[in-house]
Amino acid sequence: MSIFMNYKASKPDLKQPIQLLAFGFGSGLMPKAPGTAGTLAAIIPWLWLTQQSLPVYLLIVILSCLAGIYICGKTTEDLGVHDHGGIVWDEFCGLWITLIAVPFTWYWLLLGFLLFRFFDILKPWPINWLDKKVDGGLGIMLDDIVAGLFAWIILQVMLYVYLPTSLLSSLLAAVFSH
Repeated sequence: MSIFMNYKASKPDLKQPIQLLAFGFGSGLMPKAPGTAGTLAAIIPWLWLTQQSLPVYLLIVILSCLAGIYICGKTTEDLGVHDHGGIVWDEFCGLWITLIAVPFTWYWLLLGFLLFRFFDILKPWPINWLDKKVDGGLGIMLDDIVAGLFAWIILQVMLYVYLPTSLLSSLLAAVFSH
């Protein structure tokens, strides 16, 4: 535990650009379920991300995760509270990881959202271990990055199983409907 944790916690200041990002443009300040609110808010920039090529999407996500280590760590230090519940930049990055190369449809978005929140809230191993053992901005980011990766793997498996069968069904329906 660092020395700054001994000081009285201060309130978030959204006029500070770092804190504005850390608190998800204010979405993390919701009185109930700030992590869920932050994850919902992450959909707005994701809509723009989906318009980028996959390499650009990946680069932005990687840079956002790296910047998040500083953003979350600095905000924690400024507020004097480890992993303030309103810090949701990690949720932004976790959702964006979950939705890498996922079809742009409402049901895949909803499924990705639910899977990410499932892993982020329940924190199965090793997510719970990372959450408890890794400090600072890296610790804040890392559990959500891994939750996003777990959710992404499940989505990719589902896509691998679902899409070929749905394409085959469509093809068979088209062939036999004539």
